[in-house]
Amino acid sequence: MSHLTLRSDHNYMARALRLAEKGLWSTDPNPRVGCVIVRDGEIVGEGWHQVAGEPHAEIYALRMAKEKSAGATCYVTLEPCCHHGRTPPCTDALIKAGITRVVVAMTDPNPLVSSKGIEQLLKAGIIVDTGVLSHEAEQLNPGFFKRMRYNRPYIRCKLAMSLDGRTAMASGESQWITSQDARRDVQCLRARSSAIMTGAGTVLADDPLLTVREAELPCHLYLKLTPIKQPLRVIIDTHLSMPINARMLSLPGKTLIFTASPNETLKVILEKAGAQVIPLPGREREVDLKAMCRVLAEKYEVNELLMETGATLGGSMLRAGLIDELVIYMAPMLLGNKARGLFNLPEIEQLDQNISLDIKDIRAVGCDWRIVAHPIYSR
Repeated sequence: MSHLTLRSDHNYMARALRLAEKGLWSTDPNPRVGCVIVRDGEIVGEGWHQVAGEPHAEIYALRMAKEKSAGATCYVTLEPCCHHGRTPPCTDALIKAGITRVVVAMTDPNPLVSSKGIEQLLKAGIIVDTGVLSHEAEQLNPGFFKRMRYNRPYIRCKLAMSLDGRTAMASGESQWITSQDARRDVQCLRARSSAIMTGAGTVLADDPLLTVREAELPCHLYLKLTPIKQPLRVIIDTHLSMPINARMLSLPGKTLIFTASPNETLKVILEKAGAQVIPLPGREREVDLKAMCRVLAEKYEVNELLMETGATLGGSMLRAGLIDELVIYMAPMLLGNKARGLFNLPEIEQLDQNISLDIKDIRAVGCDWRIVAHPIYSR
């Protein structure tokens, strides 16, 4: 392959990835996918997957290209599907349209597709090249890939803290540590998430709604496409202390309560109030967090789970090795040593017991700083 061809492939795939990003808030539980069709050095068709159940990116691009698809090259950020799911196979459409070459960023980890789509294209005489901007394509769909490969969601933990690492005063007062710009940024995290999780303690203290507030989203480019889908609400409530008049229980959509309590009476009361209670008792009378992740992946197709929790639940998830990403908003203030810390990690008593972090990004958000880091669980 010539350097010129390789450069062109990268340029067109980069365009496909930008298109895929337009589905950031709307494709769930499907992956975000973009597609560009090129013939004689000209883009003749492009599209992206917009909403689950509607056509995939390849179909939109083929509709735009029409007869110019014959003899063209198709650039797609994820291996074309080859099975009947919510929509017909994209491989059949590409073959029928006369596409002669397909460039794929990465293979699909979904067992129903994984390499089978590429094999079908090759059998039809289509040239297939893979691995173009695969890292960038991977970053676009962390939750879908985590669910397909490991049967659990990608878990992102959002935290707001002072410069000295405190999240709230000793009294629990925490509104607002960070600026309005940071809080708007959090709405983007909520909008891209399949579910938002918190603990019963947070519900008792703050009575949150756990919804996306569209008016606070800083980006309105894609809102005209489709209304924002509200994430699933997930509560960890070990002893079923959730109040039946919690505001979120009156909202449309599901509120799941995972508990270790065997109290059937409280379960019935909460379900009558609008919740769905799922008992998952684990060791030491706590919720089995790993089992919870499996339920969310298998039954509810949760790709990305956003944690907005206190130090106790956050510490439990971190100790279980379940947090994939920390998003920490650091405010330019000091709260003192009596204020509350980020995580409850009492077992760390020596420096060599630390949980190391791989810092991925640091940038200013208004007057605050946003730190994105990945915990390193093995050494």
